[in-house]
Amino acid sequence: MTEFNWTPDELQEIVDDNRLVLFMKGTPQQPMCGFSNRAAMALQQLEEPFVTVNVLSDPNAIPSVCTWSDFPTMPQVFVHGELIGGSDIAVEMIQSGELQQMLADGNSS
Repeated sequence: MTEFNWTPDELQEIVDDNRLVLFMKGTPQQPMCGFSNRAAMALQQLEEPFVTVNVLSDPNAIPSVCTWSDFPTMPQVFVHGELIGGSDIAVEMIQSGELQQMLADGNSS
């Protein structure tokens, strides 16, 4: 990735260009917090491709993402450009089938 400034336009482009995005601490292979690990594991169970953004890669990342999304914590899960919430909400939505339905609905539009 070229230089990234964590601007609202750059962040919006990430979620607009990808169906499923996880802003997390670390990576799915090397999570740096339990909530990020839980979210990554839950999304992996969907067997859908998703993009991760490591917010520990730059000290400006977390405050920039939280301000832009108006959501105070990490991780943050976006589906079709829409913030659905953090790990607890993502896990609940997967267990209920709601997240899978959101992904399926996006395929048909």
